[in-house]
Amino acid sequence: MNVREDGDAHRRRATLAKGAVVLALGAVWIVSAALLWRTEVPRGLQLPRLEPQDYFPADALERIGDFRRVSRILFLVSLALEITVLAVLVWKAGWLADRLAELGRGRIRTGVLLGIAVAVALWLAVLPPAAASHWWRRRYGLSEQGYDGWLRDVAVSLGVQAVLVAIAVAGAMWLAGKLGAQWWLAGAPALVAVAVLFVLAQPLVVQPLFNRFEPLANRELAGRITELARSEGVEVDRVLVADASRRTTTANAYVAGLGPTKRVVLYDTMLDGRFTEGEILSVSAHELAHVGRSHLWKGLAWFALLAVPGVFLLAWVTERGGGLVEPRLVPLGFAVAFAFVLLTQPFQNLLSRRYEAEADWLALSATRDPESAIGVERRFVLTSLGDPDPPAWVTYWLGTHPPALERIAMAVEFRSREAARAGS
Repeated sequence: MNVREDGDAHRRRATLAKGAVVLALGAVWIVSAALLWRTEVPRGLQLPRLEPQDYFPADALERIGDFRRVSRILFLVSLALEITVLAVLVWKAGWLADRLAELGRGRIRTGVLLGIAVAVALWLAVLPPAAASHWWRRRYGLSEQGYDGWLRDVAVSLGVQAVLVAIAVAGAMWLAGKLGAQWWLAGAPALVAVAVLFVLAQPLVVQPLFNRFEPLANRELAGRITELARSEGVEVDRVLVADASRRTTTANAYVAGLGPTKRVVLYDTMLDGRFTEGEILSVSAHELAHVGRSHLWKGLAWFALLAVPGVFLLAWVTERGGGLVEPRLVPLGFAVAFAFVLLTQPFQNLLSRRYEAEADWLALSATRDPESAIGVERRFVLTSLGDPDPPAWVTYWLGTHPPALERIAMAVEFRSREAARAGS
């Protein structure tokens, strides 16, 4: 018996087995992505091309352009500062790990301290442009919050982030110590589990740190929203109002939580008389559509699909330097995660815009009120100084929602279809 030939055959079988597993996982990924990609927006829907001047006054568009131009510069400055700080921290990681080792008194504790130090450094780096952004929003009347309250909010956000960073670093380093280079196989599912728990607990633990929530006081309006929910096949026990006016003059609404923590939340700025009841119902129908189509769950499913290659990449890169068993590689892990999120952001935004468009279409189908849908988009733009037709790069890199003009175009197309159906 030739031992070498037997060993070569064994390695070939192992390679083939690994290849088969990779192909199977790839097939599962593609099928899952294809299923999640589906929406109820009519296939081949052609939206009319609209001009901003037809829906917004020229002076408002000029004011929006001035406001957004500076806001985008501040965003790019913040991004450049984050990249620079991360590069420095990766460069000085060994020195930082040595300084924190005595305080940490243990491999994982030192890594956690280093992770929190990275989070604090990034927070401090972007604090000046964030303060400038707050000043800019106050200047344009979009915020009524003082600088003390604003600083408290960003400090609380840092605290929440520090807790999440500590959990992520401790978990990754523990798994790396137990499983070696293959720790990502357990790390990706663990990351998804933490994400699910965070979304589940966020309405009960995180959001109350920033806002107070009360049931919608207008019982008639609450009843109409409940009727809308039934028409969309949605069960929502709570429609809550957040005291957002303590911070902002802009209006908004959102869905939060899963299962027992699920709720639809309206900003109290939506109820201050600037929006008609039809517009409030249009927004509510949109949020209920998110619930009805399980968009939060689908978002978590996409997170899981992206977590696998993301955590693998993080493990592969850090393994080149000795693996995440080494605290000094924690900043490098941050840099890899940051780069992965940055590079996949356009795809994540595309998914978000797709689901938002589906919620828009389902809301139109539920309310049969395209005029209110058009009105609410116009009012959102004017009250938040949102760009109704932003440059392509802004939509590509930053756009989690379709541009307002595109959403208006969908309502216009829906109105045309309804008119054609009524006339036939």
